Amino acid sequence: MLRNAGIDPEVIVSGVDESTEPGLDTPAIVAVLAERKAAAVVAAVAEQHPDALVLGCDSMLDLDGGAYGKPATARAASQLWQRMSGRDGTLLTGHCLIQAGSGRTVSGVGLTVVRFGRPSQAEIDAYVRTGEPLAMAGAFSLDGLGGAFVDGIDGDPGNVIGLSLPLLRRLLAEFGVAITDLWRAGPAS
Repeated sequence: MLRNAGIDPEVIVSGVDESTEPGLDTPAIVAVLAERKAAAVVAAVAEQHPDALVLGCDSMLDLDGGAYGKPATARAASQLWQRMSGRDGTLLTGHCLIQAGSGRTVSGVGLTVVRFGRPSQAEIDAYVRTGEPLAMAGAFSLDGLGGAFVDGIDGDPGNVIGLSLPLLRRLLAEFGVAITDLWRAGPAS
């Protein structure tokens, strides 16, 4: 997504434990995990790249107050799709931006309402067999095979894919950085 937006990031997988303490609501979970991911990468790169801006993100689906990340099994994915069918859920993505050298941190959570279609059980089974839902928060994608089962969204589609460019632009502005300054071609004239 960043490359399509004119930004060439260096991708570093944080490898952090994604468990959280019990009792957190979905916005708090994605915020904590995004910060944890960004902080782990900062710890690895700060000495060599003190000017680096490190972005960590984490997404989950909130359905009836329950937080759903990537389902652990095909059965769990199928059961989640049965619950989501014909309903609305909220996809939340936590974003945490850290300036590596100073440790200065800004963060936010993007929210997008997702209106799920009513796929048949045969369609759910076929979708689950592709393996895609097992790799996606909430067992669905908007920009892959699962997009056929999403009737619509209210909010930023990029947030559902895993990165809200409008939210990133606002976070960068808090550092005094214009997103246009990060474009491959440099600042807009």
